[in-house]
Amino acid sequence: MSAISSMPANIVAWLKEREELKYIKFITEYPAIKKEVPLRSTTVAVGIDGMTIVDSFVENDEGVLVENENCRQVNIKLRFSIHAPFSSGGAACHDAFTDVIDCLTFASSLNIESSGCDKIVSDRDTDAFVLTAWATVIASLCPADSSSLVLPSFLGKELFCASHINDETIHLSQSQVDYLENPAVKGQYMGRGTAQFSVDLGFKPRVVIVTADWRPVISVDFDAKKSFTYFGVAFENGSTCGVEITNTGFTVTNTTSSPVEGCYPLLNEMAKPYKYVAFK
Repeated sequence: MSAISSMPANIVAWLKEREELKYIKFITEYPAIKKEVPLRSTTVAVGIDGMTIVDSFVENDEGVLVENENCRQVNIKLRFSIHAPFSSGGAACHDAFTDVIDCLTFASSLNIESSGCDKIVSDRDTDAFVLTAWATVIASLCPADSSSLVLPSFLGKELFCASHINDETIHLSQSQVDYLENPAVKGQYMGRGTAQFSVDLGFKPRVVIVTADWRPVISVDFDAKKSFTYFGVAFENGSTCGVEITNTGFTVTNTTSSPVEGCYPLLNEMAKPYKYVAFK
């Protein structure tokens, strides 16, 4: 059980090494370390509020939970006494508590099941605001295997979860999430009447579909033996006539003199409205 009694001191030693917590002074509640009077910086005292030991169960090869005869589960309630100078305001207590819990939850190997805090009170002895907070840690106690608590050392949780979280074969990256939420961009433009016109999307699309508003896909002049298209599709490696993908969007063509196999693309007629959808 010595690992349990030394747990606050080990936690304090680990927290002191965290660069993002350098603004906090860490001490232990037992043996007690005196606080500054008056308090000049945020101080967090770490102690143990209590613990419970219950039976431990593991899953066998058939997926059934069976009692672990050699180990017990121990739930340890850590206590954090957070003191912030009056000049820092009461919010400094909550800020310190949030930063400490975030570090213990995401940067240590402690299994933090839950955490919380009480109301902020004032302490005239140290001229400070005080916030009492707590966190429940779950660990294994295996006296049959060893003489002390089986509590992982403070290793970065990157060893245990980051490789899992960052595995894009089973998890989506932020760019993939953004793509699923916004896979395409819709828009419109007014024809300029020029031979070509470029639409800037800010990215290189994979597929672009362009069509004239309220016009047919294709129109045929049988007397002149000509056809005119008001619709086009472009891909990264090819397209129909009249549309071409660029590094920042796409370009449309408007011509009555250079047909493509007898068809004239009309995707930029003067004052004619066009609509498009571009897939990222």
